[in-house]
Amino acid sequence: MTETPLDPRTTVGHVHLRVADLDRALEFYRDLLGFHEAWRGDGTVMLSADGRYPFALGLTATADPPPAPRRRCGLYHAAFLLPGRAALGRLLRRLLEHDVQLDGASDHLVSEALYLRDPEGNGLELYCDRVREQWSWNGDQVDMTTRELDLRDLLAAGGDRSAPVPDGTRLGHVHLRVSDLGRAEAFYHEALGFDVTLRRYPGALFLSAGGYHHHLGTNVWAGQGISPAAASGPGLWYFTIRLHGADDLARAAARLRAHGITSGPAADCGPCLGEGAADLDGILMLLTADHSPLPDRLTWSPARELLGAARAS
Repeated sequence: MTETPLDPRTTVGHVHLRVADLDRALEFYRDLLGFHEAWRGDGTVMLSADGRYPFALGLTATADPPPAPRRRCGLYHAAFLLPGRAALGRLLRRLLEHDVQLDGASDHLVSEALYLRDPEGNGLELYCDRVREQWSWNGDQVDMTTRELDLRDLLAAGGDRSAPVPDGTRLGHVHLRVSDLGRAEAFYHEALGFDVTLRRYPGALFLSAGGYHHHLGTNVWAGQGISPAAASGPGLWYFTIRLHGADDLARAAARLRAHGITSGPAADCGPCLGEGAADLDGILMLLTADHSPLPDRLTWSPARELLGAARAS
């Protein structure tokens, strides 16, 4: 079987969360972090750094109870990429001014990152990349590790003022809890077509398109063979993979089908076409390709039926 590689311009698009308290989630993502509302309707708010499409984050209110407490596949963290170290330093100062507790702060060689949780416990990473010329590769494997980040130096880079996320901030990568790294590689690399960029990080696998350090991270740090992703309740609903055009979307869907994985029929989601799919752990994604040109009036349909069909398949 001849595989069609992913276009190197492929990225992640946005992450969409179901939340028990939409107002509280908006106080955090909009009022504190500084994302702007780009669209609102039917219990859903779509956010981006500049209030326009493409989105960085979706929030949908849910009255469903949380899933039973157990180790499950799903979101480890959503990682928002800021356009530079000074911007990350100013955001760090803002977080400290608002007494936001950090879970950690790391230098990964390719990037510098802050880790925290939103009010409902979803993991977040706020990070900036080092320039690509400073990344080191061993063949096709990128050098990434975890070192302590100098927060004083990061604050100094931002000067003496605090600021929310600036224009240009976007979803840089999504990191998932999975049941098995081999199964994750079979889906995201062999079936979907992302390149593996790092295998030797303990308990984790990283993948990307176009030579980025990673658009997707997967790990088994919660244990091998953990339960599939929850089908309802607060937490990750789906994330999007943003392809370069409708032809790329059709090729990606065909590649999945060739590997025995069914994606839903293409649906018009407003600014883009989308096809839903579920990985081998039941984690939902929406493969998207923007309309060209974009519609004058922005609407958004997360295609509930499409995603439901993807999970069922």
